Amino acid sequence: MTTAAPSAALATIQPVFTDAERIGLTGFLAGYRGLTREAYALDLRQFASWCRARSLTLSAVCRADIEGFARDRAAMGRARATVTRRLSTIAGFYRYAVQEELLDRSPAAHVRRPRVDYESHAVALDRNELGALLVAAGIEPPAGHALISLLALNGLRVSEATSADIEHLGLERGHRTLTITRKGGKVVTIPLAPRTARAIDLAIGERTEGPVFLAKDGRRLDRHGAGRVVRQIARRAGIAKTVTPHTLRHAFITAAQFGRRVPLRDVQEAASHADPRTTMRYDRARGSLDRHATYIVAAYLAGAAR
Repeated sequence: MTTAAPSAALATIQPVFTDAERIGLTGFLAGYRGLTREAYALDLRQFASWCRARSLTLSAVCRADIEGFARDRAAMGRARATVTRRLSTIAGFYRYAVQEELLDRSPAAHVRRPRVDYESHAVALDRNELGALLVAAGIEPPAGHALISLLALNGLRVSEATSADIEHLGLERGHRTLTITRKGGKVVTIPLAPRTARAIDLAIGERTEGPVFLAKDGRRLDRHGAGRVVRQIARRAGIAKTVTPHTLRHAFITAAQFGRRVPLRDVQEAASHADPRTTMRYDRARGSLDRHATYIVAAYLAGAAR
């Protein structure tokens, strides 16, 4: 995926900054790449514009100003999760400014953030729907099959899948592998299910380098093109729901943790979630009394209590 340079991301933040503010913004954004950097640049652009409208500089705001920005976003109808993300970005920027000795202290250090609803409201696929989707993908061209398999069987983010390169395919202790760059720049090696590996082999053919997934024009498939592939295959599978690449990531996490009972820590690592609460959002049945710990404890102690 082509990513903008830090200076290009900064150029989208329109207000005029002091030299110290510009150094801070440029340095902060340089620590991120791709969609993450774009999202953080958007957050900071909105905050900087809000400050400019009130004749505030970024170095002069106080905690009350940042909380006022959050209230204004909420009054505009922004979701709590969106407001919380904006505040998290702002806090990260000021934390960076303090670390680089551009500011003495962070005005965002003690800002109150909205409580986030940790229940996922994303479209979900059940086991039969996911199976139907994989069957439909199997009769598609290999690239579509490989893309669906990576998203559904490895739970990759769409940006991780479309950024995959042939050079990063490998073999490790009998496992076919793919090395990817996760959100935040972490590089990890993941195993590929046999059907995924076969589909990728067919998709790349005789090519030995370059993107795993190509668009019709020969360039790297982007996230929008990947979304179209997923939607087309979902329709051919007879699924009436709106299915996106994230729907398949959602299905992977749900199937792993709450279908086959893979330990939460392992699912969190596979999904590359920094917070286990994010992983738990995908458990739509976690409030079921059938799964209450009291039954497990009672069964465990039954033999000793006779």
